[in-house]
Amino acid sequence: MLQVARLAPMVLGAEAAGLIESFFRSCQGSDGGFRDRGGRSDLYYTVFGLDGLAALQVPLPLEAVHRFLSSFGDAATLDFVHLCCLARLWGYFPAADRPSGLLERMENWRTPDGGYHQRRGSARTSAYGAMLAGAAHLDWQRRPPRSWKLAWSLRGLRTADGAWANEAGMAEGSTTATAAAVTFYRHAHLTPPAELGRWLLAQAHPDGGFKAFPRAPIPDLLSTAVALHALDGLQVDFSGLKERMLDYVDSLWSAGGGFHGHWADDELDVEYTYYGLLALGHLAL
Repeated sequence: MLQVARLAPMVLGAEAAGLIESFFRSCQGSDGGFRDRGGRSDLYYTVFGLDGLAALQVPLPLEAVHRFLSSFGDAATLDFVHLCCLARLWGYFPAADRPSGLLERMENWRTPDGGYHQRRGSARTSAYGAMLAGAAHLDWQRRPPRSWKLAWSLRGLRTADGAWANEAGMAEGSTTATAAAVTFYRHAHLTPPAELGRWLLAQAHPDGGFKAFPRAPIPDLLSTAVALHALDGLQVDFSGLKERMLDYVDSLWSAGGGFHGHWADDELDVEYTYYGLLALGHLAL
């Protein structure tokens, strides 16, 4: 994703890219972490803040981030989402600096079907849990233990409409879960089902952007970015959508240097700004 997001300045131009850099830096607190929408430093948002600056290929505030990460010690009190984010962030630093046991602690959220779920004790994997754990291991250049079971567990999230849902038993698929499934197929060197491309293309909104699920009333930037990423991975041609996708992303741009998450979103944050870069990177190709 970072490789593609680095192409975004080709579309943005130097001035807009500079505004985005300034926005990212303005969201970093004095403790080294990047702030959430409530103004509190948070590991989840720090992932997107650091990845966003990395995508812009500008100097990273690693010393301050290191200080923030060190404040969590062995991460014994963190939930699964923040544990995965902490591990991902330590991936920016040499292996000798990283706390031991972070990846191993994730196994406490392993599900009987071989996947992961952000709620401890769940019987079935979630696409979100699998994606978080998989990304954390990859950022340390490792594979999750029994990775074949992780890939196999995702079969239980397939929906009747030919896509993937985040949780087992859902009636229809979601764009984010389907995009996650495409990523897992690629990392497992498996060929994704051909119908996934058709399903993703069907989520394109007539006015630009991609919807989170078939009945969603409006598109959003997260779904747009991951749908484009998945379609590119599937080698599905979406060139006919590029102009309206560019118009959609532009409609969420703020002169303050960030992106809104959707048309009804009045705030800016580092997460959606990173997804704006990812979407523009794919549209620059």
